[in-house]
Amino acid sequence: MDTIKLTAYPERWLGGPAPGGLVLPPAHPNRIHLYAPRGVYVDDDIVVAADSGNHRVLIWYSWPENDHAPADIVLGQPDFETEGPKLFHLPTGVAVIEGKLFVADAWHHRLLIWETLPKINNQPPDYVLGQEDLSGTSPNRGGKVSPTGFYWPYNFAYIDEWFYVADTGNRRVLGWKGLPEDGRVPDVILGQPNGYVNSENRGKGVGTDTYRWPHALAGDGNTLYVADAGNHRILGYTPPPETDRPAELVLGQQDFTQSFELPHVPQGPRRFRFPYGIAQYDNLLAVADTANNRILLFTESPRKGAYHPASYVIGQADFEGMGENRWKAVTRDSLCWPYGIWCHQNRLAIADSGNNRVIIWRLEFT
Repeated sequence: MDTIKLTAYPERWLGGPAPGGLVLPPAHPNRIHLYAPRGVYVDDDIVVAADSGNHRVLIWYSWPENDHAPADIVLGQPDFETEGPKLFHLPTGVAVIEGKLFVADAWHHRLLIWETLPKINNQPPDYVLGQEDLSGTSPNRGGKVSPTGFYWPYNFAYIDEWFYVADTGNRRVLGWKGLPEDGRVPDVILGQPNGYVNSENRGKGVGTDTYRWPHALAGDGNTLYVADAGNHRILGYTPPPETDRPAELVLGQQDFTQSFELPHVPQGPRRFRFPYGIAQYDNLLAVADTANNRILLFTESPRKGAYHPASYVIGQADFEGMGENRWKAVTRDSLCWPYGIWCHQNRLAIADSGNNRVIIWRLEFT
């Protein structure tokens, strides 16, 4: 029995309303609406959302005081009403790192960086990782796979002074000591034997050192967690690896050789279906169990072993539930394809992509 008690409730709804819950929130672009957001970041001073379907990033400076609050800044579009790929093509991961704004511009196969937090609409980035310059938008820099190119880099993380990229299409995780400049060779490559191949599960099947779709990263100085969404699992490395090596933890599967998925049946507290997001704060580990329309919370972050159960669930009434909005209406506490997540102190921000919103929960543990 878990001795840590959780009180959780949705504190803020960003995006359009869903009157009566019978239709999805509107998605056409303005200062309020979101369309299938896939990434979110929150701290004491700022909220950032990857408004992926509208191919833009929205920024709220200071804590939004009300639901459906209008954003202050738009990036990637000339104004709040314009849509379509321009600077971004399906932006996903977003975060502020050492005062810089990082955006994973996934379908342009690059990361974009602003040296300071943007204060004007459509402010251009200061530099790019994964391409020669801002005109570059091809997978792997327009050539073969290499250590310095990306293919669908869906997310990234800065953990204990290591910068990691989930290079999803190349089925690997790249890691650098410190924040890298473009063209710098990674200090570690996980999931592949070298920087010039990108086989699914290393071409050998699911194992302790393989990925299908590495999609998100989290961790602390003790453990690096990788959301291997395509294999329906989370891998953990304790301590974080400085060379390619096997993982010591697997969540979502009974052992390291399985990638089991069975849709439309109760999943319980141990299984995932396409876990696209992961976040950690202190000893809390949160997993976006995307296709099961829920967030699983582990109040004691697992470090080693296999198939550990989650302690709590958000978005479903219990661990048996897995329906989109519980097969009912859009409500404040329901979820539909939650994607990126972010933990900051006692807040859990969720890019609730199927509901065209970001929902921020308050978590209180006793």
